[in-house]
Amino acid sequence: MNSIPTTAPGLAEHGLPVLPLLADKRPFGLCRACEGLACGGRPNMATPGPCVCPWPCHGWAAATTDPAVVGSPQWAAAWRRARAVGYHPGGASVTVVDLDHQAAVDWARTTLPPTVTVATTRGQHWIYRGTMRSVNAVRPGVDLKSFMSYARWLGPGTGTLAELPDVVRALAEKKSTPVRPTPRAVTVPAPAGGGECRHRSPAYLERGIAMAEQRITEAASGIHATVYRTFLAVLSAHGRCGCLTEAHIGRLFIAAQAQGESPRHCADAWSNAATALGM
Repeated sequence: MNSIPTTAPGLAEHGLPVLPLLADKRPFGLCRACEGLACGGRPNMATPGPCVCPWPCHGWAAATTDPAVVGSPQWAAAWRRARAVGYHPGGASVTVVDLDHQAAVDWARTTLPPTVTVATTRGQHWIYRGTMRSVNAVRPGVDLKSFMSYARWLGPGTGTLAELPDVVRALAEKKSTPVRPTPRAVTVPAPAGGGECRHRSPAYLERGIAMAEQRITEAASGIHATVYRTFLAVLSAHGRCGCLTEAHIGRLFIAAQAQGESPRHCADAWSNAATALGM
């Protein structure tokens, strides 16, 4: 019997922001337009399009403790189909040190302070109180999951929750990053809008912009195409109602420039995306 439809709401009641996961651990697209992550939630943004949900429906940004959302008919149907419960560690004020194999677990046992541990398929999750940016592959078999990330709920684990140690934060700082040009501000007028805002909450737009920044920042290749598709998805979802501001656009441009895009290419990509959508 699938216990997820009862487990997930219970976790949300205790303050854990949850979301349903597919069998391959990917998150659901929680609206009809995003079924199978067919719109802006797809990692490669291959088919960007509008999301008709009144809340974010992709990845970590969809995680919530709101009982009106978690228990809605739409989410209830997703819970029945889900094969795992995901949660947003940063939203729960914790950081997960994801240890993917036994060698990584052995390293943690000799390096990190004891804390709550949860067994996974191949290794363990070590969970600490405190938040930080999420970084993958900080060392062999070790990922850090906190803000703008999600993890699988695999049970309460064993041990006592410890404070996030400096040695974990240092792993993120030591992660090498490519040298990029220094971003500079570029002013592009926000769409005039005029349509009815269907987002209902400022959090929807904020999470959408944060996810767009993340997609651009995490792109390892095809930067120009990724930037254009991300701009297209943002404009498609937020460009017609007037809630998108120049400050939001500036954040996207800064993320793109940090990946090597020039200010001119940013402006061109934004203009081309707006033209493609008839704006």
